[in-house]
Amino acid sequence: MPTVFWHEKELNTDMSEFKTYHPIVSFVYFVFVIGFSCFFMHPAALCISLASGFTYSVMLKGKKQVKTNLIYMLPMLFIMALINPAFNHEGVTVIEYLPSGNPLTLESVVYGLCAAVMIVSVICHFSCYNEIMTSDKFIYLFGKIIPSMSLIISMTLRFVPKFASQLKVVTNAQKCMGRDVSNGSIIKRAKNGLNILSIMTTWSLENAIETADSMKGRGYGVPGRTAFSIFTFDKRDKKALVCIVILGIYTFIGSLTGAIDFSFFPSMKTADVSAFGISVFAAYLLLCICPIMIEIWEVRKWKALRSKI
Repeated sequence: MPTVFWHEKELNTDMSEFKTYHPIVSFVYFVFVIGFSCFFMHPAALCISLASGFTYSVMLKGKKQVKTNLIYMLPMLFIMALINPAFNHEGVTVIEYLPSGNPLTLESVVYGLCAAVMIVSVICHFSCYNEIMTSDKFIYLFGKIIPSMSLIISMTLRFVPKFASQLKVVTNAQKCMGRDVSNGSIIKRAKNGLNILSIMTTWSLENAIETADSMKGRGYGVPGRTAFSIFTFDKRDKKALVCIVILGIYTFIGSLTGAIDFSFFPSMKTADVSAFGISVFAAYLLLCICPIMIEIWEVRKWKALRSKI
């Protein structure tokens, strides 16, 4: 019996433990983290957000995600670091003057880098959100509050990866027939591309009709219709939710009081270092790495159980 039990656990080691938490826990976490990542411009807060988002996305999707993240991150960081100083000439620390006569300032370069880090970190967190918050979880949370809107959002989020998967299938099939967009002249490639687009459009319409018929057959919109749910809110979820809410509110209060303020223009200036400010950064760090700590804790727990077998 112990051998079978461990074998089942081995088969599910790629599953995120944070996925098994109640949807409200995951949703509240991502609301706080993505919201803070969009507005906090302090370099330390940006580093915390980027490091946590990058690390957790790799933990969810495997080592291959490192290459994927770097392919998007490095060019974006480089391009924004170049584009922003070309249009933004504010700042008092002049590095040199451009051929146009406009100054290249240190403040504009740093601001461009920070803006790029903010965008990349938000993308990393959204990739984690898409892995954790499935469409059934979203409908469970908002199906009774905004049923039509929640259904549309969940179907849209589900349609995008499904469309991409079907597009790959169609493209490979057309490639085997010599009708892909990589062969022939420009006109032939354009015709092949339009043919693939026509196929995908037809598939999308047929899929929409099938979905509508399926929903009608299952009684969607009928008064008194109930919905089955596998989600239960237990003590583990309560503890996690309380911790996330406390850390999120504490970080939000810290941002309102200016503990993590940072200005770039006309010169870079940060909030005074204080015990409260350090505690706010510590709370933000703990908030961002909550799922990571949960995953590490589960790994250690399973290693301890394995050693007892």
